[in-house]
Amino acid sequence: MAVSSIRFTWRSSVSLQFKRPGILPGFWPSFSYTVLYLSLIVLIPLSAVFLKAASAGWSKIWDTISSPRVVAAYKVSFGASFAAALASVFIGFVIAWALERYEFPGKSIVDALVDIPFALPTAVAGISLTSLYAPNGWIGRYLTPLGIKVAFTPLGITIALIFIGLPFVVRSVQPVLEDADHEVEEAASSLGAGRWQVFRLVLFPAFRPALLTGFALAFARGLGEYGSVVFISGNLPMKTEIAPLLIIAKLEQYDYAGAAAIAVAMLVASFLMLLVINIVQGRSRRFLETKLS
Repeated sequence: MAVSSIRFTWRSSVSLQFKRPGILPGFWPSFSYTVLYLSLIVLIPLSAVFLKAASAGWSKIWDTISSPRVVAAYKVSFGASFAAALASVFIGFVIAWALERYEFPGKSIVDALVDIPFALPTAVAGISLTSLYAPNGWIGRYLTPLGIKVAFTPLGITIALIFIGLPFVVRSVQPVLEDADHEVEEAASSLGAGRWQVFRLVLFPAFRPALLTGFALAFARGLGEYGSVVFISGNLPMKTEIAPLLIIAKLEQYDYAGAAAIAVAMLVASFLMLLVINIVQGRSRRFLETKLS
């Protein structure tokens, strides 16, 4: 009798917990659609890349990703993407600050120009930047006598990646600056805090997660960028050759396993770096919430 009552109580409690309505209606259709979308668009293609790379054998994979030419391309891609993302964070924050804190003629035009890299074909951007920074270009002709060479150098790759990564930072920081409470700044100033103290202790912790988000987006976009970089880089082996270019070269040689191996190495490395960035971003948000509470 006691055992049957326990079973009835357990079953009734489980059924009640399972049938308890959620806060948002339509959870299971939404969840099923999300899983289906992630499987078809993300997980299955990525799994196919891993399987294609594994089909060549581990020795072939290691020989491909550890060759001097591929390692040099990794250094160029990751180094230029990291440097461009850092520069985009600084420049993008200044632009977002000017757009949100000041009124000036042509503000709407400047705000619209920020999104130009989103709509502009990457090949057009690469050709335009190469024409500007070439030794005989509009800007390059003034930099060359100074000993500054931009086109066909890692510096040119970094500039191209800044061009395409800057909008991610601006659009990530703008909403945070727009929602910032000016009364908090005024209160800190009334208590004797200087401008630098208000910025460092009041404002910066609020938009630090947004800066990290913009950095992660700009960095991820830079790693996979091909069109805007392939023209200005010059594609010099061991010097300005990027990893996506080697993937295209492997595909043109019908070496699909080699192309997949390079792609997998880039995918794993970028995933680990983005994971670290997301962890730091999460800790920054929790620290800010704890500080505000």
